[in-house]
Amino acid sequence: MKLPREVASFDSASAMVMATARFLRDRATPPLGTPAGRLLRPLAVAANRLPVGARETIYSLASGAEARPAARLATLDIEDVAASIVGLYPRRRYPAVVVGSSSGALVHLCAALGIAWLPQTLLLPLRQRHVPTDDPMRALHAFDATARALLTRNPHFVLHHMHDPSQDRLTSRRMAYFRVKRTRLGPAYERFLTDTLETGGVLLLAECTRRWPTTRVGERHVFQFGAVGGLEPSQYHQGDPRIAAFLRRYGIERARWEAPRPDGDSPEAEWGFDPALREDVVAFARRHGYQVRRLTFDDPEDLSPLVADLYRWWNRRRGLPTNRLLVDSFILLEPWWTLRTGCVPYWSTFPVQSSADALAHYLHQSDAYDFIHLMLFCHGAESAGLATVDQWQALLQQARVAGSFAGVEPGRYPSDLATFFRYQSALRAIPARHPIPEPLPLREFDGFFAQHRHRYPAVDMEG
Repeated sequence: MKLPREVASFDSASAMVMATARFLRDRATPPLGTPAGRLLRPLAVAANRLPVGARETIYSLASGAEARPAARLATLDIEDVAASIVGLYPRRRYPAVVVGSSSGALVHLCAALGIAWLPQTLLLPLRQRHVPTDDPMRALHAFDATARALLTRNPHFVLHHMHDPSQDRLTSRRMAYFRVKRTRLGPAYERFLTDTLETGGVLLLAECTRRWPTTRVGERHVFQFGAVGGLEPSQYHQGDPRIAAFLRRYGIERARWEAPRPDGDSPEAEWGFDPALREDVVAFARRHGYQVRRLTFDDPEDLSPLVADLYRWWNRRRGLPTNRLLVDSFILLEPWWTLRTGCVPYWSTFPVQSSADALAHYLHQSDAYDFIHLMLFCHGAESAGLATVDQWQALLQQARVAGSFAGVEPGRYPSDLATFFRYQSALRAIPARHPIPEPLPLREFDGFFAQHRHRYPAVDMEG
């Protein structure tokens, strides 16, 4: 089970597709989405003994190794990638299939319901060598020719060229982020749906409404400066004390970046849903007698309290303990082990201040947990808006019995390279074991949401 090399394995969409597909095949998800990933653990452990600067260089080299040459992406047929995605899933009848935005909470929802998820957005990592990380003006038009060729070959996609010198500081040294959003289901997705969706089944559109200021580069091509992950759009463009302090750490005496002026806004590159796809899904469903429903949410993390409460309710009904919370972080998530250990999953977008605040709010309004296990995605460097270890430790102290980090060494955060391998060992160390349950019927999720929807004002479901 693997995706083509033209798709970044460390991205939300690819990692979450892999986790969902492997769960539906009754398999755990190995490190970095592939069994071969385990072979890199000794190297990551050894690299952790190096100074921070050396670890940053290794992180940059390792992540940048996924980037593909411009000439290769210019000729890519993204439908070949879509065929690989649907090929990951077992061929059986599903009562529903989700199409649309990424969210780790959505992965756990799909696991509970026993259904597949098809992403609208994919990250195509493009090799980048001569664009300084802190020069978004230069990044703006660095790959226009490649973009035109890619879009000409793939007419039903929109390209979001994303450049974030904070969250993606180390990866941006060696790769540009080309995120493509489909505006049509396309042949591969359509074949999968007609082959696997039950008669009269549900096409559930996952629509994250998050938008971001963008600069128009060409037809179906926008440039997004900054991204979800610790800072708001205005802070990227207007400056902020945290940005000034962040830049000083890298020897740059400026209060902000000089960036292209936005001339509009668009669905956020990684998480936002492009509504053009909805029209095609509705037309396809009418032709084939399927239902269409919309699950809308403001931010990718907004689904997390809903799904956590759903699992807690489900565990209680199954006669399992409901006192153990597992906090995922970005692509560090594992639906199979979550159910095997009887954990309640709560997914956080990134280990940033806004995610820490959201988790604090959830813990405040929920019944207390005896145990809290916390993963922290380490992107290698101190980004602006990153929450501190002390802040995460304070949240762990809200556990009535014990709170613990799952796979990350606090003293090496956020450049703990081994966390990508140790988090699964931390999950396997949880002593409880339960059988994987039969899928929760969609109508029971509907009933749960209808009864509790007042608790989730940023989430809605229509249809």
